[in-house]
Amino acid sequence: MLFGIFSFATAHAWSYGSLLVARFFTGLGLGAALPILIALSSEAATPQLRATAVSLTYCGVPLGGMLAAILGATEYGTDWRLIFYIGGVVPVLIALALWLWLPESQEFKTQTAQSRAEQGNGLTALFNERRTTPTLLLWLACFFTLTVLYLLLNWLPTLLVGQGFSREQASIVQILFNVGGALGSLLSGRLMDKERYVTAVVVAYLGMLLALAGLGSNGGMTVMLIAGFAAGLCALAGQALLYALAPLLYPVNIRATGVGVSVAVGRLGSISGPLAAGQILAAGAGATGVLMAAAPGLVIASGAVLYLFSRRYAVIPAVTASPS
Repeated sequence: MLFGIFSFATAHAWSYGSLLVARFFTGLGLGAALPILIALSSEAATPQLRATAVSLTYCGVPLGGMLAAILGATEYGTDWRLIFYIGGVVPVLIALALWLWLPESQEFKTQTAQSRAEQGNGLTALFNERRTTPTLLLWLACFFTLTVLYLLLNWLPTLLVGQGFSREQASIVQILFNVGGALGSLLSGRLMDKERYVTAVVVAYLGMLLALAGLGSNGGMTVMLIAGFAAGLCALAGQALLYALAPLLYPVNIRATGVGVSVAVGRLGSISGPLAAGQILAAGAGATGVLMAAAPGLVIASGAVLYLFSRRYAVIPAVTASPS
């Protein structure tokens, strides 16, 4: 409800201050919704399909981004208020549907109050029972993965225009980025459920490095279309991998908290990436400099995720619901 009401209010902001308030509360609602939905979808599915369920839930994000990009490329995109009207009315309708029909997590209901008390609750529980290392590694991976993802989401059209492409061409690449993102989210979930963890990490992070190299190559339109699609597929595969991974690290009573804090740390990366890109461009490094600056963070994130899988932090809890 927060997300929908204040998205609608954004279209009627009468001053800079009112715009800041509207965007803050929009983000507050959206930021709270995602961890809850991830935790609920992971608990609704069987262990064999848990990562796929989370990925299916999350692939709505790039699909929504694709619809927004398509809307922006049409004649209706000239009215900036339209996207906020849509982003206001639809979430309110969804909220009403959730209130009427969304069931409580069965896994949560079957857990006794005593067992929840014994396991603890809140932020401190994320570091109990040998969870400190996986929690910190998850945060590290989320930070750098979302740094790159939001750098691309915010700067990709500008970078392409800076390389000499038209705004219409940049919009087409952005649409393919989101199409690739939806497919990457689904691919990541299926690989996780088939226990092909290393393959999932390689597809996401090595693929991102290659896609960034393609986007920075200043090649022709065909190269940009392929690289944009691949960048979306791999970047969203990486984020979906982490969002599918996070619920597996924590027992049910702190699952939403664990996912929520990891998403929050990732949001710090989503702020840092676009800010860093602006500074790099201002320094005259150009599009290639911006894209290549993201490479070290991807290497760190992939190393953190591989370590989590190698120590089976994220595998055994999926079945036993207790930390390894």
